[in-house]
Amino acid sequence: MFISDAFAQTAGAAAANSTTGMIVQLVLIFVIFYFILIRPQQKKIREHEAMLNAIKKGDKVITGGGIYGVVEKASEDKLDVKIAEGITVVVHRATVRDVVDEKIAMPVAKTEKVSKNKKK
Repeated sequence: MFISDAFAQTAGAAAANSTTGMIVQLVLIFVIFYFILIRPQQKKIREHEAMLNAIKKGDKVITGGGIYGVVEKASEDKLDVKIAEGITVVVHRATVRDVVDEKIAMPVAKTEKVSKNKKK
């Protein structure tokens, strides 16, 4: 009888320790997910919203559909984007993916063909 009573007492303490350990593990997993996944994503969203709010006339943008253009008119939620000579489209400000850098928007220069020296 003595052995079974002692075993019963330690089993209750082990159950309490396992519950505490499980709670600590869950909290630790949540903290790791927060710093690895949630926090960086929130930072990206804030930066994108700041970029959208800073768009002004003359900025070169790329839309979510992949259309490059120049902003001709910027209102609170709409942008008039010139995509070609005489063609202007109205897009929602939230559909702009990025403001394009001048260097990226320039077409690549054609390379000159180099003729090889031939023996006569």
